[in-house]
This record gives sequence, C-alpha cells and structure tokens, in this order.
Amino acid sequence: MSRQSPSPQSPAEQASAIQNVEWRVEHTPVDYPQALAEMEARAAAIFEGQAAERVWLLEHPPLYTAGTSADPAELLDPRFPVHDAGRGGRYTYHGPGQRIGYLNIDLRERGRDVRNFVHHLEGWMIDALGDFGIAARRAEGRIGIWTDDTQGREAKIGALGIRVRRWVTLHGFSINVDPDLSHFGGIVPCGLAEYPVTSMAALGIQVPMAELDSALARHFPAFISRLRRCPAADEAGVEQCETGR
Repeated sequence: MSRQSPSPQSPAEQASAIQNVEWRVEHTPVDYPQALAEMEARAAAIFEGQAAERVWLLEHPPLYTAGTSADPAELLDPRFPVHDAGRGGRYTYHGPGQRIGYLNIDLRERGRDVRNFVHHLEGWMIDALGDFGIAARRAEGRIGIWTDDTQGREAKIGALGIRVRRWVTLHGFSINVDPDLSHFGGIVPCGLAEYPVTSMAALGIQVPMAELDSALARHFPAFISRLRRCPAADEAGVEQCETGR
C-alpha cells in the first residue's frame, strides 16, 4: 500500500486547534500528590465535557516516581520520597530546576492515536530545545529525548511518560533546565544505567525557566495541530504522521 502524506493545516486550522487549551504555569513547587490528584480530576472533567484541555507547567520538590514497569532493584538510594505515578515507564526523578509539563489533552477530538501523540510530544520537546541551539533527538528503542553532553556522550535531557484514560491524556514530560544532577544518582533513570543524564545548564546554556516556557509556547500550535490519526502504512498498524519531525 502506498504511503499517504497528511494534508498540511492552515494557520486558521492551527488556531482553532489550540483556542480552547488552557495554559497554566506555576511559580512555586507543587507537591506531587496534589498535582496527581488535580491532574486526574481535570482529566475526568474533560471526559465529561465540564473542563477545557490543559497544559500545566510546574516544578516539584525533590522526589522519585515509579511507573508501572518500575523494578525495585533500580531504586538505589531512596533519599527522597517515592511516589507511584500510575503512568508507563520506570523510575524517574523530579525536582527544582526541571520543567514538568502535565498534559490533559482529549484525543477523542485529535485522532485517538496514542503513538501519534507520543511521537509529536517528543517532537515538541526537540523543537523547543532547538531554540537554544541544543541538537536534541529521539533514540531508536529508548524512550526520552537525547543529546550529546560536553564529553561527547549520548545523554538524556528530557523524559516523558504518558497514561491515557478514556482517550484523555495524563502525565507528560520533563526537561532538565538546571536541576541538581546528583539527585538522579538515587535511581537508575528510566532503567538505562549505561547512559548519563544532562541538563541545559550542564551544556553551558543558562536560561531562566520562563525562556523555556516561551519556547514551548511558540512550538505548541504546531504540536497540537499534528494530533490526528495517521494513514495506515500497511495491515500491521498505524505509522506516525510526518515521521521526519
């Protein structure tokens, strides 16, 4: 079967796609249980048609979260509180200096395609980091966003973990702006012991959190407008739209 290219969306279509998405930014750290409860309540309200979709940008106090695939052997030093996250993935660290983005997006109106959502979420993070000269990328077979550190090693600069309930998304992504990288030493981040973790600051790029937020906002319309079911490449499944992004 021949591959079909999705039709590009006009500026008007892009504007329509984002006009009802709330953009919320917190300026003080939010406790994880509070954020989780509010995120789940918002997802339920979206499903019932009682609330708008939301992007929620925040930071947490230092903590570890355990995804549904977390291996207890990878919790090396529980120096911070450990929370069950209810998302996919393994152990992650969250703390000050790390931008967290929680996404409550209604995929019922945006293609009902989880792989498409994850693919373009990665692309959104990559595009935002690119505004600061960071050559971030995906890595085949490894979740997350990667770049080369100052020693030339492939290092993780962003993570993502998603749950979808009744076609409304929960959880989202993290980007390391200027966290204390030693805090990652209490876990095997995402189960990948052989790869280091880096940050924008460790790469020599010192920017306020608000500047990253602005970059995310600039690239958000393109991200949200790409969320749709992709044309089938073959009988085996569904390909990603615009896989070069």
